[in-house]
Amino acid sequence: MFRNQYDSDTTVWSPQGRLFQVEYAMEAVKQGAATVGLKSKDYAVLIALCRASDTETMQPKIMPVDMHLGISISGLTADARLICQYMRTECLSYRHSYAGIVPVNRLVTNLGNKMQATTQRYDRRPYGVGILVAGYDDGGSHLYQVMPSAVVLNCKAMAIGSRSQTARTYLERNLDSFENCSMDDLICHGIQAIRGALGHAENPALTINVAIVGANLPFKTFGEEENHKYLEMAKLMGSPVEVADEATSHSDEDLLGQGPSANDQSNAATEDT
Repeated sequence: MFRNQYDSDTTVWSPQGRLFQVEYAMEAVKQGAATVGLKSKDYAVLIALCRASDTETMQPKIMPVDMHLGISISGLTADARLICQYMRTECLSYRHSYAGIVPVNRLVTNLGNKMQATTQRYDRRPYGVGILVAGYDDGGSHLYQVMPSAVVLNCKAMAIGSRSQTARTYLERNLDSFENCSMDDLICHGIQAIRGALGHAENPALTINVAIVGANLPFKTFGEEENHKYLEMAKLMGSPVEVADEATSHSDEDLLGQGPSANDQSNAATEDT
């Protein structure tokens, strides 16, 4: 039977057991601008690649949520704004009820439940955005990946978006060094991963957004001057583009395979949740 008989509703499964609407949402993440997150024992960093829109304005890819956490997005910005507003409301509600900051893992778990509901209701569509959540609370630094399929992963480092395979390969190869990195070194590693996603076609006028949160450091998005300073520091580390080892690297198709139609959910840069 034809595919279009199954791809218009999240409650209709194909004969192969696939939900095409979820896979379309995952494809939106794959087509979005690359974004990278990584953490050390004291800090969590988000770096996003900015693209100019049709009106030549830069779309914000990093959004602050509360004083102790923020998100970076790849995919549909409109969907990301809805999710960000939900997270801000949850943080304010928790602060009002308990006079404290919401634990990052609790907030991310609630977000995963919210996104999962859209994959099984006929009157909703999956959110077409992938999110990296960076935060710091009493449990230390945190980095989570949340995808449209409602897969929530606790990560040490992660890259999502267009051509992010090379970025993930760079992060995997340097994963062991992140734990004890200083703030500057951690940011430079993240920028190197972003540069790797561009390959040999790196634009000299590369525009990035950088944000950091950590111990005694509220969530902060850097300004243009600070972004430029760290970009120049990262360039002194050399070119991040290397020949990928096909036996160990993960492709964008592996990331798409994290949906409910997947047969494999392997991810070398994640921790056990």
